[in-house]
Amino acid sequence: MQLTSIKLDTERFTLRPLISQDAEALFAIFSDTDVMRYWNTPPWDSLHDATQFIKQSHEDLTTQKALTLAIVSKGDKALIGKCLLFSLDKESRRAEIGFGIAKSQWGQGVIPEIGTALIDYAFSTLKLRRIEAEIDPANIGSAKVLAKLGFTKEGHLRARWEIAGDVSDSALYGLLASDPR
Repeated sequence: MQLTSIKLDTERFTLRPLISQDAEALFAIFSDTDVMRYWNTPPWDSLHDATQFIKQSHEDLTTQKALTLAIVSKGDKALIGKCLLFSLDKESRRAEIGFGIAKSQWGQGVIPEIGTALIDYAFSTLKLRRIEAEIDPANIGSAKVLAKLGFTKEGHLRARWEIAGDVSDSALYGLLASDPR
């Protein structure tokens, strides 16, 4: 299976591999402290962070370690975020899922729409059995979206991350291919 040529379409968005021309738009999104508030890394400092992320995403696609896709609006062709399946484990048929979108897109149903497409691809094409998500328990918006996508909260890990001196817990969610959605 060739992940480097993947393209998924939803009603409003196209999901495709990141390209070097995406660096400025990605940097604008992931240098925003509000967008990065609940991530396990600090906000990006420079355009170099974005170009390195794109380079790494291509390596991960080629080696099938992770699938990172740009979220592009069909209307104006603007990149509004990224979604990914990472920690791909072929033997166990599992992966973790993640999303990040521009603050201007929050609350507009982007993640349920593109998440459904990515999950369908993961279960039908990649033949995964399980998808996991890990979020900061304070991230109520992500918890609601995961519930909409059919995920079940399965656990809570105390003091899991420390980012820039701030310690946070993790809430763990899971979705099985056999779960009703």
